[in-house]
Amino acid sequence: MIAIITGDIINSENYPSSQWIDMLKTYFNQFGASPMNWEIYRGDEFQLKVTKQNALFTAIRIKAMLKTIKGLDVRMGIGIGLETYIGSGVTESNGPAYQRSGRNFESLKDSKVNLSIATGVAQYDRTLNLMLQLALDFMDDWSVVSAEIVALVLDHPDDSQKEIAQKLGIKQSAVSQRLKRARLDLVLNLLNYYKEIITEI
Repeated sequence: MIAIITGDIINSENYPSSQWIDMLKTYFNQFGASPMNWEIYRGDEFQLKVTKQNALFTAIRIKAMLKTIKGLDVRMGIGIGLETYIGSGVTESNGPAYQRSGRNFESLKDSKVNLSIATGVAQYDRTLNLMLQLALDFMDDWSVVSAEIVALVLDHPDDSQKEIAQKLGIKQSAVSQRLKRARLDLVLNLLNYYKEIITEI
């Protein structure tokens, strides 16, 4: 069982790709080399293969990273399932994980939702996607500073607020305010819930 994240950058046409593409490639390289583990194609679309346990964390981390650039956002469809054929790259491989991710991604524009998941288990999908829609209500509105602090905390989960303040060059009280504004506690609760149920799939 793997997870495939299919996505595209929202508003990319208003920005030179040099502003975001290297950041995306650097992050994707953590998951292995391109094109077997990830590909960026058609300018601003991408596909990334990750473990099913890390899928939602990775998607939220990508969102936070891109939203550190004012005006950018990302639309992503996550598919969980088997990989039944390995091609010369991730975009040529196949299996239920790929099919679910692709179909899920295609449905996003019509449903006006920026993040959705398909696990193949209807009851889990319904619950997870309702939770995601509620979370997107504030995640889609993250400011640059909110996105910056979310990305930092996700990358350094064991850091204290004092350590985060030092990294950002701000006061600890400002860290506390930014975390509250970003609703990071709810994001972490959502990720913990996802980790619990994904082990059952």
